[in-house]
Amino acid sequence: MALNSVWVVVDRSGDKVASVAFELLTKAHEIAGSVEAVTWGDASGIADRVGAHGASAIHTVGDLGGGLPGPAVAAAMAARIAAGSAPDAIFLAQSYDGRDIAGRLSARIDRPVLTNVVNLSDDGLATEHAIFGGTEILNARFTGSGPAIYVIRAKSFAPEESGGGAAVVDTWEVPDLGAAGAARVVSSHAEETEGPKLDEAAVVVSGGRGLGDADSYKLIVDLAKLLKGAPGASRAIVDAGWVPYSHQVGQTGKTVKPTVYIACGISGATQHMVGMKSAKNIIAVNKDQEAPIFSISDLGIVGDVKKVLPQLIEALQKRG
Repeated sequence: MALNSVWVVVDRSGDKVASVAFELLTKAHEIAGSVEAVTWGDASGIADRVGAHGASAIHTVGDLGGGLPGPAVAAAMAARIAAGSAPDAIFLAQSYDGRDIAGRLSARIDRPVLTNVVNLSDDGLATEHAIFGGTEILNARFTGSGPAIYVIRAKSFAPEESGGGAAVVDTWEVPDLGAAGAARVVSSHAEETEGPKLDEAAVVVSGGRGLGDADSYKLIVDLAKLLKGAPGASRAIVDAGWVPYSHQVGQTGKTVKPTVYIACGISGATQHMVGMKSAKNIIAVNKDQEAPIFSISDLGIVGDVKKVLPQLIEALQKRG
């Protein structure tokens, strides 16, 4: 183990911990002697799971009072670092809150941030970053003194329980935030969905421009339901307004790593493939036999998705 200590920011919504947090905890436990989690809100309900993934302690900044996590978490961590309790590294998810916290912390402690990390070396200091739509890998390494701040993409590591007991819970004092802490969340909206979440599903069925029109996206939804999977989409049909952004798979959407990924009417732009090419099995349906998506597919079906998918759906329905 090359690192003495790592802090992992546990991204959450209420008592629901983001799956990426367990991925980061697992990697931290693998390469560091000590792992501690940092979060907000009541941490007692998640101490067991956080501990099971390698953290010995979980520190919370407490109730945000309607405020954003970024100012409070960054300020509390910066205060601990200034007091001499700095870790070797800090892991954050490449999420809205993760990036916000990383940016604020970077400014407070005057340390750079390495973002879009897709892999870490065994010594925990060298990183890999997907660039140019995932076609090239850039290597980087932190130098100098002070904590290394990493913003890491989801699905970069597999979550595994280490067998540890519940993490010890304590509360970190938050310094005066001034104007930075003035913002308040006045309302929020959670989209209603059925079935597994897109970035956690074992099967993902995604649709693209080859569907022809917005109404045909129902074929994607129906097939995903039959396979107990989640429906996804290419950026093209999200930008066209056919489906919400929450369905988007790709560099600017969700990164998925399912057991089976079915790409329907998706040509395979690098922006899309970087978000799904790590799937264990990739099936592509496209009428263009030269479509780039076939270059990474385990099974390719050359045909019109509006003819292929109804037959597949009918066959699955007959099977019951």
